[in-house]
Amino acid sequence: MQVEATARFVRVSARKARLVLDQIRGRSVGEALATLRYTPRAAARLVEKVLRSAVANAEHNHQVRDLDALRVMRATADGGPSLKRVQPRAMGRAFFIKHRTAHLTIGVTDEMNGARPLPPRRHVRRAAPPPPAEPTPAPARGGRRGRSEAKAPAGSRPERRRRA
Repeated sequence: MQVEATARFVRVSARKARLVLDQIRGRSVGEALATLRYTPRAAARLVEKVLRSAVANAEHNHQVRDLDALRVMRATADGGPSLKRVQPRAMGRAFFIKHRTAHLTIGVTDEMNGARPLPPRRHVRRAAPPPPAEPTPAPARGGRRGRSEAKAPAGSRPERRRRA
């Protein structure tokens, strides 16, 4: 059984909330609550309230008694509407300020089916692509370049004089 809780129009930017949600996705509810308790971000308090609401929904609506079996399987932060404000500045100028909001959704489940949750995704550095087989000549362009350089055969470069 999967249970969700949603908090809409929360006064935190979705980008900042995602940093907190990435820490608890895939963990058990006990671990997630402990992580949120000691996370020094304002969004952690808001996410904790939504997580506790999802656990309460599981207890009340589906009579789940074993809270140790619950895991956070879905944790998303979608952008909500922005509150637009104007800050007056010197010489008649105006700076626009966007107070962003977010919709937080957390889904918990007690179904594991013997599978382990995926670890959080981390950036993987990929290998550089192999160099091309043959160097391709640069196309001749107009401008400051002289005609003799534009007509040079492919692969040849003019010799540079080095100072001794």
